[in-house]
Amino acid sequence: MKETILSTLHTRHGDVRIVNRRISAHDYIEFLTRTDLGSQYPRERFHERIAKLVSSVPIRLLAVAGDGRIVGVCFGLTDFAYWLMVTDLGIDREYVTCGIGSELITLTRSEAGGRENIIVFIYANEAAVPFYEKNGLQKSGSMMELTDVEWTGFTVTKKMLPG
Repeated sequence: MKETILSTLHTRHGDVRIVNRRISAHDYIEFLTRTDLGSQYPRERFHERIAKLVSSVPIRLLAVAGDGRIVGVCFGLTDFAYWLMVTDLGIDREYVTCGIGSELITLTRSEAGGRENIIVFIYANEAAVPFYEKNGLQKSGSMMELTDVEWTGFTVTKKMLPG
């Protein structure tokens, strides 16, 4: 796969490259089994929707360990002029507190157009709010949502891996 290396982090587990490249639905689902991000998705049409997500999202940054394993993911929707909506930010549980999440937020904003142009929005899990606040984000009272879709919560496990 073609990739652009944006940054290298030196972690307690070794070097981690932050790259801009596509990820397959299979690899993303496998990654979700090693994170807390997998509980944000609905069960309805899970595989179909994940395939659409990974093929369509305009900004997709991956954190890749030295052994090639994906240990972090950040997906963003943007107009490349004003707004960035971070839709997915997940870190492999073994790599939490290594600085990967913070680096992914910074680089995703940069890919969208940079700090001088881009306002960042994140629909955050309550447990992640302290992390986002540490990274300069503030709770906003101006966001609206329309949530009239079927949404049965579940946690992604290895049983969900296709084939």
